[in-house]
Amino acid sequence: MAWRTRLLFFDFVVSFMWVWSSPLIKMFIFRVLELGHQPEGEIVKASLTIVNIFFFAFLVKVTGGGSYNSLTMLASAFSGDFNNILFTVGARIPAQVFGSISGVMFIIETFPEVGLGPKLNVDIHRGALTEGFLAFVFVMISLGLARKIPDSFFMKTWISSVLKVTLHILGSDLTGGCMNPASVMGWAYARGDHITKEHVMVYWLAPVEATLLAIWTSRLIFGPLKQETKRKIKPE
Repeated sequence: MAWRTRLLFFDFVVSFMWVWSSPLIKMFIFRVLELGHQPEGEIVKASLTIVNIFFFAFLVKVTGGGSYNSLTMLASAFSGDFNNILFTVGARIPAQVFGSISGVMFIIETFPEVGLGPKLNVDIHRGALTEGFLAFVFVMISLGLARKIPDSFFMKTWISSVLKVTLHILGSDLTGGCMNPASVMGWAYARGDHITKEHVMVYWLAPVEATLLAIWTSRLIFGPLKQETKRKIKPE
């Protein structure tokens, strides 16, 4: 029980910190380096994002599994037993959501110029397909990394970070390329559109369904994970 309470606390804290990271990187590029949308600025942004992902992967490791990404956490939960699934859906994801909302509200109060985060720029069906496709690719490759190189922290994080940046760029002009329902929930709550049909379908239903499809596809192609590999899967 104490371990689960500790894990919920770290889910909240890491999610709180995660929603800060992207706005701070953008502010550094625009206000400190004054690079704006220049090619140099985009290169620096991608590089800092990769470094940032490495930092949060390290936090996941030192906290014993504290996570900021609902999709990887779901993939990890469905590799375990039913109690693990219930704990993830009923407690850990809500902890991430509250952490994200708290982090967004705090950063908006501190730096009002950061804006109101990612939003849907296309119709709901195209948005759902975009987020679903990005989530499917991300989870499939994450599961593949857990199978092939379960003990290589650097290599897994490097491939995962480059993948995240690439997928984010592909979807940024359409949906924001979020691939993280809890994180985008924080920004949607700040805008007041967190209970709209567009938000629920694009940023929750589509990526969650894509995650479940990726888990099923992975098991169909590669078979179930071995027990020792399951224990080494940690959500990000």
